Amino acid sequence: MTQQVTLEDTTITAGEAEGQTFTVDDFLGGAIKLIQPKDGYRVSMDTVMLAASVPAKAGERVIEGGVGSAGAALCLARRVPGVQVFGIDIQDDMLAYAQRNIDYNNLGDQVSVAKGCIEGRDIGEATFDHVMVNPPYLADGRGIRPPVENKGLAHMDSSAALSDWIKFCIHVVKNRGTVSIIYRADRVDEVIAHLHRRVGELKIMPLWPRFGAPAKRVIIQGRKGVHGAASILPGLALHGEVARYTREAEAILRDGAALDLKDFARQRQSRY
Repeated sequence: MTQQVTLEDTTITAGEAEGQTFTVDDFLGGAIKLIQPKDGYRVSMDTVMLAASVPAKAGERVIEGGVGSAGAALCLARRVPGVQVFGIDIQDDMLAYAQRNIDYNNLGDQVSVAKGCIEGRDIGEATFDHVMVNPPYLADGRGIRPPVENKGLAHMDSSAALSDWIKFCIHVVKNRGTVSIIYRADRVDEVIAHLHRRVGELKIMPLWPRFGAPAKRVIIQGRKGVHGAASILPGLALHGEVARYTREAEAILRDGAALDLKDFARQRQSRY
């Protein structure tokens, strides 16, 4: 007989959750465990890569718009002890998962969440050192909306346009603070257009599925109020020809290493 597991249960394990409406999954080599809906929105590799790219330090404040089940927030907090991460989301069910995950990973002293809309201005202007977002990848009407509501909102920008996500980032981050975005490679021009004249020193890193394959995702990072030139960084291949992940991807996904965009570029340049 399969044991019924609920979000209120404080002793759940991945085995107990099997076959139920949610699962418990390991991230960062088990350093983070996430309770996730089985059929709804689920944390992907993109989430971990985004969190790894934020150049936060202990004592700094980071905000994530669309925090979901808190995957990125928790990965960042685990990697950078002492950083404070605040997340907002409009979905009550995802906030319930987020709070459960914060408690489950004992990171309540670093991570907090609240209901909020990126289109609102309830959050104080320019109060965070860093902001990170993973906006819905599909424009409204440009694809088939997933049937599960929380997954649909996460994948299709029917409630807020890409421009709204960028405005949110610019509103909440301090001058010279960083904006980190992971997005579809075929919409990178839209992101750059919305950041123009407001966020500079852009670093654009392609994420290749494997060497020789076109990038499907890019990480775009810049600094508010800075007008330095943009640069396209050496890309990161995620999967090897034989191994599941490349050495660089494995270090981030399994070992919780940072994806320092400046350092990554220097390391690649030193090889040639």
